[in-house]
Amino acid sequence: MRDWIIRYTFFFMGLLLFGLGNALAFKVKYLGLHPWEVLNVAFWQKFGLTVGSWSVITGLFLVGVSWFMHRKYISIGTFLNALLIGPFMDFFLWLDILPDKTGSWIDYTYLLMAIVIGGIAGGMYVAGGIGAGPRDGFMLTISDRTKLSVSKARIMVESVVLVIGWLMGGPVFVVTFFYTLLFSPIFQYTLKFFVNMREKLSPAPATQKAKV
Repeated sequence: MRDWIIRYTFFFMGLLLFGLGNALAFKVKYLGLHPWEVLNVAFWQKFGLTVGSWSVITGLFLVGVSWFMHRKYISIGTFLNALLIGPFMDFFLWLDILPDKTGSWIDYTYLLMAIVIGGIAGGMYVAGGIGAGPRDGFMLTISDRTKLSVSKARIMVESVVLVIGWLMGGPVFVVTFFYTLLFSPIFQYTLKFFVNMREKLSPAPATQKAKV
């Protein structure tokens, strides 16, 4: 029971922080966003609803595609990830407590903070071992099906997503192309940190390990 509580605490806190990071990045979206967020913002601009709603819709769509292609990476955590990050993001935007864009170099500071928060959040929720998110699960599925490495599959998928988002008018700018370079090292470091923390808090062996 203790291990279960710790795992889900890490998982839900990570999702909450991810929503916060996405909301902060959205405030300065003109500087560029992660490819998946470029797509969600493009859908929001074209069809309405909220950016968080489109995060849920695209997440569930990817879960459905992955389910038919390869169910290996589908778990309860995948569905929770798809269903919660978007509403968490909308919640923080609804609170209206985040700083608005200034049009100055300060906006780059806000975006850097968003990337750092997102990297920490990713490491935290993956360390919970509840399951891969819909986008990560989809890229792992593509990797398995095409025999490409995970990094190559990620580059391929995110490049396609970025082009689609850009053609629809999504916010693509210089930071978009540095997002992964900044996010990945933070994620890798914090994942190791939170896995070690979880093991110290609960000596029970993990029942599920994430493929990173």
